[in-house]
Amino acid sequence: MAQSQNTAKQLTSQLWSMANDLRGKMSADEFRDYILGFIFYRYLSQKQEEYLNESGIMDRKEGESINVAYARNVAADGIEDWRTAISRRLGYAIDPEYTWASLMEQLHNQTLKPEFFQSMLDRFKYNAELAAREGNSESERDFREVFSDMNLSDSSLGNSTSARAKSLANIAEKIDSIEFVDEAGHDILGDVYEYLISEFASNSGKKAGEFYTPHEVSRVLAKLVTYKDPQAPDAGKGVLWDTSRDFSLYDPTMGSGSLLLTVQQELPERTSPAQTRFYGQELNRTTYNLARMNLMMHGVEYRAMRLRNADTLESDWPNGTDANGVDHPLFFDAVVANPPYSQHWDNEVSKMKDPRFKDYGKLAPKSKADFAFVEHCVYHLKDTGRMAIVLPHGVLFRGAAEGMIRKALIEKNYLDAVIGLPANLFYSTSIPTVVLVFRKNRSNNDILFIDASKDFEKGKNQNHLREEDIDKIISTYAAHEDVEKYAHVATREEIVENEYNLNIPRYVDTFEEEEPIDIDQVNKELAEVDAQIADLQAKFDAMVADLVPTDKQTGE
Repeated sequence: MAQSQNTAKQLTSQLWSMANDLRGKMSADEFRDYILGFIFYRYLSQKQEEYLNESGIMDRKEGESINVAYARNVAADGIEDWRTAISRRLGYAIDPEYTWASLMEQLHNQTLKPEFFQSMLDRFKYNAELAAREGNSESERDFREVFSDMNLSDSSLGNSTSARAKSLANIAEKIDSIEFVDEAGHDILGDVYEYLISEFASNSGKKAGEFYTPHEVSRVLAKLVTYKDPQAPDAGKGVLWDTSRDFSLYDPTMGSGSLLLTVQQELPERTSPAQTRFYGQELNRTTYNLARMNLMMHGVEYRAMRLRNADTLESDWPNGTDANGVDHPLFFDAVVANPPYSQHWDNEVSKMKDPRFKDYGKLAPKSKADFAFVEHCVYHLKDTGRMAIVLPHGVLFRGAAEGMIRKALIEKNYLDAVIGLPANLFYSTSIPTVVLVFRKNRSNNDILFIDASKDFEKGKNQNHLREEDIDKIISTYAAHEDVEKYAHVATREEIVENEYNLNIPRYVDTFEEEEPIDIDQVNKELAEVDAQIADLQAKFDAMVADLVPTDKQTGE
């Protein structure tokens, strides 16, 4: 595993260097859509080749390449039946002249026409529309808009069709030169893609907050929601760890999907992403497409994921109400989220009828949707599940409507832990954040407070959680005990006494007393310093006395 990660980082560094050479005046977040889009197109094309080779539906002569055999079969049978057969299995189809292998052949033969790339994407969309009309229109299988963010007419690529085509050809050739395998021959394309997303995030400033949660923070959330409590009544066969059934996972603000994937990676008893059911929603269309690409290139089959491009707070999903207004929510083994902090939302009074919000007495304020996201996530959590969400510290102590919602969550006995993280971990903000952990089937009514704000490695632009910092958080959560100046298990009585204010310093005393000052020692050191100054002054005065004035006329 470590070797694969090292190889993935090396390949990512190579690709990132190429990207910097190729993008010219284009910003990192603008160029992202082209390089990641081409990597995904290559992946889809090669996945189609694998299907054609392994399915047995294609006549292939000895020594004939898959691409040549595909083109020959299509020439004999016509393209329509092939498009139907391929799209029924894959959800998309790529015509022979637009496969990645055909693109590379034209580039190497210098026969590529300037309009090729636009035609390639137009044909892909056309075939995806045909597939949708055939009944394959589920959002996760609907590929019609997956490349919609690749603007091939962008003048940043060049001032003419030929110049833009040359820029795109350079990108494609660079990507084709990379073999996405480690030394053992394992496919590490998904890891490289994830590292590339991270690189683009780190170079996109605050815009990165729209699509990426730093991996070490994702790991904290993932470990929290997959933690197996050895004292639980169902230990050994609990819902989270029952390998006889699928594990359901939901992120209502999924960004690039990295948090979803990290949770799946923390399920050691599962050998394949196919055993995890991924649910996610994302408002930004570009980021939504990025998530779909990211999950697929990590081996997640479209049957195992349900993703949607929509506003989580405006209309409930997954499922939500039907045409008759009847609520049909889905509930999940794990819910994770890193929503936009203190975002504005429409808190019109009619939302008090929404089953997600109606049991808390008040709606989250218009200028701060933090608790609206909390309520949405809690609503979709199974009674046996666990949820972890990253939020700004203000949710711990702000009053008015937020105070009422916070009190209701505590009275319902849903809040399990409050974990303070260091400042400057995220690309989108330098503020310290907090992780709230929720469970519905708690037998205790206390709350664990952890102050992990001082354990990190300082970086040039961002701070980072080290392996030991993550392990300390998780082991403390597992132990559920007081740790001096780090953690405290607060009783319900303490919480009530503090009027449901959850500000961490009220519960975890991290104050370090200064060592007592030895006045006699300080006076002695001052006297020594005064003596040194006097000695140096005397030597300086002696040197000045030895100086001979220079005659201004003669210079002597």
